[in-house]
Amino acid sequence: MDERILIIEDDPVISRFVELALRANHFQPLVSAGGLEGIASFLRDKPQLILLDLGLPDIDGAEVLKEIRKADPLIPVLVVSARGKEEEKVKALDSGADDYVTKPFGISELLARIRTALRHQGRPTDQRIFAFRDLRIDFEKRIVTKKGIEVHFTPIEYQILTLLVSNQGKVLTHRYIQEQVWHYQNQDDYQSLRVFVASIRKKINEDEDSPYIITEVGIGYRFIE
Repeated sequence: MDERILIIEDDPVISRFVELALRANHFQPLVSAGGLEGIASFLRDKPQLILLDLGLPDIDGAEVLKEIRKADPLIPVLVVSARGKEEEKVKALDSGADDYVTKPFGISELLARIRTALRHQGRPTDQRIFAFRDLRIDFEKRIVTKKGIEVHFTPIEYQILTLLVSNQGKVLTHRYIQEQVWHYQNQDDYQSLRVFVASIRKKINEDEDSPYIITEVGIGYRFIE
């Protein structure tokens, strides 16, 4: 692996720690201590992934994320921040972050999240067949099978399931799913979404010890990588 990874982090201890871990795993780290410097490095050095702190000394990380998304809607951005409140995570994910890692973090977890995000980069969007374990989805025919047996889904259930699998490994917030499926948002009522997800889980006979859909409490859902 020789992917360039931009670290936008003002804490020199954390920045150095992550930089050394990336080098040890054959990545090419680029380091910026501030938001404006980070944006300049992003535009100049064309990294394959960005690790972004939110609490930067010059401009807020949320503004950095906004500028990055204007220039490149697809580059993976992992927020690495001490802001651990659910509303902060939801805000970052809804603003375009691909994942959110809360400080303090284990380097193994961070590397796993990086590898997942890089696998998604450049993934074809015209995928016709999705196969994972004993679950199979034929997008062209709109047929879902489990262990070779066709499973009936309502149109809403099918939309939610295919949205999750098309973003496999990525956290999708309640708000994002609601906007994509129902084309409106109501942040105070996600009960209908929870009911539909529960129905999907039942229909694919999800095993609690080996789930397909992970609940990110207070945030949304992730289809397991």
